[in-house]
Amino acid sequence: MKHMNLKISATLLVFMGLTSIVFAQNPTVRIDQDPQIEKLLDFKKDIRTIDAFKIQIYSGDRSGAERVKNDFSSLFNDIPASMEFNTPNYKIWVGNFANRLEAERALVKIKKEYANAFIFKPKVNLKS
Repeated sequence: MKHMNLKISATLLVFMGLTSIVFAQNPTVRIDQDPQIEKLLDFKKDIRTIDAFKIQIYSGDRSGAERVKNDFSSLFNDIPASMEFNTPNYKIWVGNFANRLEAERALVKIKKEYANAFIFKPKVNLKS
């Protein structure tokens, strides 16, 4: 009986080995792509919104926002600043950081002057 089980096991192993050789896949990949996909990708790149990290340093009235923006620009001339209006406040948003790490590094410097500054990730409308 043991001899019969051994023969069956050996036969199964041989068949499994042969089937894996016979049905092996070719490692080449062929992509059939509709030419309209390239146009769609170009359109998507042209959409006027991006995801970016920003730092908010002020929220309040317009005169305060203008003052803070000017002060910030003179202290940190390498970081862009913009004034945004979200009813009822004007907000000063600075930077346009591609990732959280860049924003954190800038926040360390900015917090020395603007203690209430914080990082957030808005959907930013790009200007045309």
